[in-house]
Amino acid sequence: MSDETFFWSRLRWRLRGSWMWPAFVVLTIADGLLLWQLPPFSTGVRPVSAFLLAIFGNLILIGALAPWFARRLAARRQQPPTSGEYEVIKDRFGTALLVAGVFGVLASGLAARPTVVSETEDTEANARAVRDHVLRSGDEELVRNIETANTIRLEQDFFRTCIARDDRDRYACFFVHTDESPPRVERDPSQEPNSVYRVP
Repeated sequence: MSDETFFWSRLRWRLRGSWMWPAFVVLTIADGLLLWQLPPFSTGVRPVSAFLLAIFGNLILIGALAPWFARRLAARRQQPPTSGEYEVIKDRFGTALLVAGVFGVLASGLAARPTVVSETEDTEANARAVRDHVLRSGDEELVRNIETANTIRLEQDFFRTCIARDDRDRYACFFVHTDESPPRVERDPSQEPNSVYRVP
């Protein structure tokens, strides 16, 4: 093979194997946006955390899985690939894994969406119920401190919300059942804040 033929052959292989890193940049941004705007967790994902997860996840795909698949394929071939051919194979596997990763993130976000929406609605119903209850109670101290309200979920459709007193050492706490319409609010005799509360 002449030097010119070798050069063009090598250039062709390089061009055929040059999709992985551009795809990494574009698809990592896409993954980060999906994790942020369509999180697979009910607690959501902060923007910085979303992009860090996308970066590290995609680095694992192209740094560990793509070479492993490429070696497996190369080992099954009768004629071992040249270094250029191996790089192309690895590039194609890496690009395919990145694309599959985007679809995986999208699918997990869509699957979690009904749960996220449901939990958000329950949380909002809890907040409205406690606010209405406090405003109706006529307790000026609680009304004054209603912005300190803190809520934890004890069970499905069952919350505990606490509001600090003026001294910030005592709390007025309420159990809220959001599976009823309107939600039922009950006073908790315990004045422990949610940060130290333990379910009996």
